[in-house]
Amino acid sequence: MRTAKTQTRPHRGFAALGALLVSSSQAFAAGIGQPEPWQMDRQVAVTENARDIHLFEQWVHWLSLGISLFVLGLILWCVYRFSEKRNPTPSRTTHNTMIEVAWTIIPVLILVAVAIPSFRLLRTQLSDPKGDVMVKVIGHAWYWSYEYPADQGGGFTFDANLDEDKLPRLLGTDNDMVVPVNKIVKIQVTAADVLHSWAMPSFGFKIDAVPGRLNQFWFKADREGTYHGQCSELCGQRHAYMPITVRVVSDEAYAAWLTEAKTKYARLDDGSKFADAR
Repeated sequence: MRTAKTQTRPHRGFAALGALLVSSSQAFAAGIGQPEPWQMDRQVAVTENARDIHLFEQWVHWLSLGISLFVLGLILWCVYRFSEKRNPTPSRTTHNTMIEVAWTIIPVLILVAVAIPSFRLLRTQLSDPKGDVMVKVIGHAWYWSYEYPADQGGGFTFDANLDEDKLPRLLGTDNDMVVPVNKIVKIQVTAADVLHSWAMPSFGFKIDAVPGRLNQFWFKADREGTYHGQCSELCGQRHAYMPITVRVVSDEAYAAWLTEAKTKYARLDDGSKFADAR
């Protein structure tokens, strides 16, 4: 019996270690289109822009880690090298030209190294490719409405309110925004009352909804699925209850949804009047 116990203890230890590693990996795992319990990473990116943002963020983190380790090592070296015991007679040197030049040039080079990929990312975000689909998003207190232009097969509008019976909790809507996969979708965003912000983590962007102003952004989702976001601008009492749900579907499913939506939602009086994309 003792021998059997001795043999099973390592297996139990390995099993416990495996469970710990699995739980740790699950804590760091990113959700697809929605947050996961104990998630410590970004949601899985489904657009090229979102992937570029994640890569840039990781690069800045590694750069910050390297700088922090260098500064820590420098502090520890100074504490050791210039302690009272090792250096009873302090130096009276007040200036060092090489050090002053170095601590001016090196930070400049670091900023340039950060600025180049940052500007490249901003250029991609602010570019204006030709859109395949146009959707107008209007923020209300406290829900979203979506308009599809008539010249692209739409000509209807609908509201998207929180559906408390859907999962994930407080992220489901009674009506979802639907777009086709691998198509450039342009979003025109405004608000009817107060400031809102239309944010979609998996797409890598959020854009303010400002009353009297029309903001525009674009994305190209390369993976079908259902993706969730929320209003990201403190807009009032029910700010936390303004979820965003976007379904990315195939071209065939999108065409079928347009046909169904024309009969499901009331048609606009003039659904063709959309602001010209810049």
